[in-house]
Amino acid sequence: MLIAFSVAPSGTGDSVSEAVADAVRVVRESGLPNHTDAMFTTIEGEWDECMDVVRRACEAVGRHGARVSLVLKADIRPGRTGELTGKVERLEAALQERQ
Repeated sequence: MLIAFSVAPSGTGDSVSEAVADAVRVVRESGLPNHTDAMFTTIEGEWDECMDVVRRACEAVGRHGARVSLVLKADIRPGRTGELTGKVERLEAALQERQ
């Protein structure tokens, strides 16, 4: 399973970088395969372990304010692993085939 999520505090001013850093720290310390870009952090693992990381990331952000915003998208494919990089590799291969 892949879960892409974005979590941020609400009502804390313009900058949320410290709160987001705390969430990303939770993700990286989880040991799950992960990738962070400008909009989302994506993690790969089993349902319970992924949702536990999302919950703990929300709790970390919640320490920065009284309200937390969470956006989550999941790709649930039982039996598949390595999709965090595999999907991108297949896309790049398809792009190369058309050149």
